[in-house]
Amino acid sequence: MPAPPPPELARVARALGDATRLEMLRLVVSRGEISCQELTAEVGLAQATVSHHLKVLSQAGLVSVRKEGPFHWYRASADALAAHAAAVARLAARIPRKPARPRGIDRGRR
Repeated sequence: MPAPPPPELARVARALGDATRLEMLRLVVSRGEISCQELTAEVGLAQATVSHHLKVLSQAGLVSVRKEGPFHWYRASADALAAHAAAVARLAARIPRKPARPRGIDRGRR
């Protein structure tokens, strides 16, 4: 039995497994830096809901937060996204490839 994925891979996958969080991350990436207030207006959810989703993304290491007065500014972590993509690519590389079925051969059909 293969070893389970590292906890950080599971944590990031869980964070990205929610469509709302994925959209929020896309917005953070596209803006470079965005406040919770701006994200709330963009996604049309309650501020508490947006804050919860940002906390999950932050705990997964996908975004960092900078506090400026009463505002929290979020920025995507390119390193974390690249590390997650590389980990998923390593998993995909371990999938056995089936040899291509030769064309023109009818296996058992008459």
